[in-house]
Amino acid sequence: MTHSGIKIINFDDQWIKEFKSIKQVISKSLSDLIINIEHVGSTSVKGLGAKPVLDIDIVIEDYDVFPNVIQALEKIGYFHQKEWSFEGREAFGRKNTSTPWDGKGTKWMEHHLYVCNKDSKELARHIAFRDYLRNNPEAVTEYENIKRTLAKTMKDRTSYTSGKTEFIKKILEKVMD
Repeated sequence: MTHSGIKIINFDDQWIKEFKSIKQVISKSLSDLIINIEHVGSTSVKGLGAKPVLDIDIVIEDYDVFPNVIQALEKIGYFHQKEWSFEGREAFGRKNTSTPWDGKGTKWMEHHLYVCNKDSKELARHIAFRDYLRNNPEAVTEYENIKRTLAKTMKDRTSYTSGKTEFIKKILEKVMD
């Protein structure tokens, strides 16, 4: 185990497959309420080592549909985490490892689920950062090295996350207007 309790593992193609399966279950339940479902975060970038936790952003038109989105997500095992939410990014937790409930008792890998309106700055940052990494292999290598070093040297998740901030900000300054 690492110093911080965070373990970075090599990229796994299973992460992409798992995202597609989760997306399918969520899409089926929220089809007319959402615009898209995006796989963001390190597990969405081929070749990038990461914590084996998916980050998923559900994109909605605007907050008018949000109460219906909450209800639809509750039906498949999620719950709204207001304390982890902020404007433009609403967080959802899982009731158990079978969430999203697909009627088959599937056990899904760990994932973080967020609902973002289409104009959300957070959504724009997630996609811009992901797309930059997908198109810049040297940045992938640099970012993975930073993450592995932090996982070994930082004492907790907060320090680990803070340690990545400078790199992320540098990339976002390049790609965001």
